Amino acid sequence: MTAAERDLHLLLDDEALVRHCQLSFVRSGGPGGQHRNKVSSGVRVTHQPTGVMAAAGERRSQHENRKVALSRLRHALATEVRCPADEPMPPDIATIPGSKRWPHVSTAKLDYWRLAACILDRLQADGVRLSDTAARLDVSTGSLVHFLAADDLLWRTVCHMREAAGLNPLRRN
Repeated sequence: MTAAERDLHLLLDDEALVRHCQLSFVRSGGPGGQHRNKVSSGVRVTHQPTGVMAAAGERRSQHENRKVALSRLRHALATEVRCPADEPMPPDIATIPGSKRWPHVSTAKLDYWRLAACILDRLQADGVRLSDTAARLDVSTGSLVHFLAADDLLWRTVCHMREAAGLNPLRRN
């Protein structure tokens, strides 16, 4: 899968993304009282092009679990599917001109996970050296660290990448 194809899937709305997935409904365990497991409210979503899977079952509503599972699938697509970083950063998610930092992108926006995926691709291509990646992306290293530290899943992903590359773990300030 190319970065452009992955990014396209990250930007799809829920209904369009579901068309590329296999959904299964399960009875899931856990807290919730006497009404908890009377119906199959748990949702498991498998993205067909990549095989990436996400699940949710902590809510009593299948509809809510489906929404949570699709959100987790986007997280997983961004953090698990690495693509070659030969392409430049898409211009619509590049830095604020002349500022060496990114505009604020909410984790609730689909662009957030596309930006995260592009950064992770670039980090992998640069041997998970943050200063090299920051220079290549034309942002400050502090801005890059701030972006990564804002989301626990993204931070853990980068720490695992650094560990696999034999580098020291990152520390939050």
